[in-house]
Amino acid sequence: MSEDTDLPVREPESAPDPASPPSPQRRRAWRPEADAEAAALLRRLAATCWLIGGRDDELIAAVRRNEHALRSAVARLGWVLIVERDLVRLRKSPPPRPQAWADQGPNAAACSWFFLLLAAAESMPPRTAVGHLVTQAHAAAAEAGLPVNHDITERRAILAALHMLDDRGVIERLDGDLDRYLHDEQAPVLLAVHHTRLAYAIANPGTLDPAADPHAWLEQAQREPDAARRMRRALVDDTCVHTALLDDAEAQWLSQRVRGDDGGPLADAFGLVLERRAEGAAFVVPDGAFRHFSELGPMHFPAPGTIAHAALLLLDHAALHGTADNAPGAGWRGLVEEAVVEALTAFGTNNTSGRGGWSTEYVQDPLLLTGKVRDLLTGTHLARLTPTTLQADGETTLMWWFAPITGRWAEEGTAQPKTAPTRARRSTPTPQRPHIPVQQGLFSATETDKNPEGHPA
Repeated sequence: MSEDTDLPVREPESAPDPASPPSPQRRRAWRPEADAEAAALLRRLAATCWLIGGRDDELIAAVRRNEHALRSAVARLGWVLIVERDLVRLRKSPPPRPQAWADQGPNAAACSWFFLLLAAAESMPPRTAVGHLVTQAHAAAAEAGLPVNHDITERRAILAALHMLDDRGVIERLDGDLDRYLHDEQAPVLLAVHHTRLAYAIANPGTLDPAADPHAWLEQAQREPDAARRMRRALVDDTCVHTALLDDAEAQWLSQRVRGDDGGPLADAFGLVLERRAEGAAFVVPDGAFRHFSELGPMHFPAPGTIAHAALLLLDHAALHGTADNAPGAGWRGLVEEAVVEALTAFGTNNTSGRGGWSTEYVQDPLLLTGKVRDLLTGTHLARLTPTTLQADGETTLMWWFAPITGRWAEEGTAQPKTAPTRARRSTPTPQRPHIPVQQGLFSATETDKNPEGHPA
């Protein structure tokens, strides 16, 4: 917020002169608590696009109080905010990296049944049993030429889709346990169907027919020709942007406008802190702006747990032993996948299961652990995988490229192996957990560049 708009309006005490020209616009009074509330709501809506009456009544009331500020901020991203009596829906653009999102999202079968149930719900009465709704969805699948098996795999996909609809408030469980459908297709579960919310389920309907040409419809939904808008969305909706992965127009925006009239004010609106380095930029959530990692989105790092700890050790290993040859840009380090598996296997051996140790499931199956670590690092945009051909044998393998941002956690000595507690130790062992530096500089633990252009807080 600029200093001009922060100042309270002071009206002259004398009567206004009828001959004087009228003020072009009355400025709003400064309400710092309103700005903080609007920023918190923007962060909440960016992570959770649906607020449903009966579950989120206080948040819906707060959205109404800050509706103008919220609409103004999301409009700069090309997003649409829908505010109704018992519903708030933020229609966002597709994620900046669709493939990474798809790898972490529901499987294809659950997505298919989500839309089949959505189509079936349109013709259902306001109150219906779950069995009737699924029967109509089966009919919709047959009409679309999709196979229907009635097996346990299909029921799992349908149950996942029902939960997705329930989370969005499109259907609401009134009575019974929805999970009972997994073992009983006629489970006594009463649902409420909110027909007015069906139209909001698809965030980007587009103008093409997805049934006639699904690829063209997807391309239209994902296309954003404005480089400035792409960059704003990436900074708000992704972990960070890497200079080495930008095209010329995006790099120019990052060089000229991220600290100026475009990026800085947007970060202020969301209550975020701009961090800018030669290798890229990020909007960072300040300390104290959240209580739980889940408030930041579906993926968070660093975090407790075997997978996050293994990823943390791997970052340190890559910083020490990774190659910079043929890297995407300055500061990137690469390891072939075989080296990644070997390193994670060694880490698992040194972090035995038990109290303070890793999960036995991952220690005994390094390939499973490798897949989980890969999903975490690529999902958070900390690493990217590209195929490469080894000169020794000519075979093609995957190269793990670790972004420069991972250097903030790659401290020498982090990868020291942990040992299991011994029986001779009588005192209560302290649970060994990975050191979790929180909200340090973007590309190093010591250098920070908060508010580099001197924007007033």
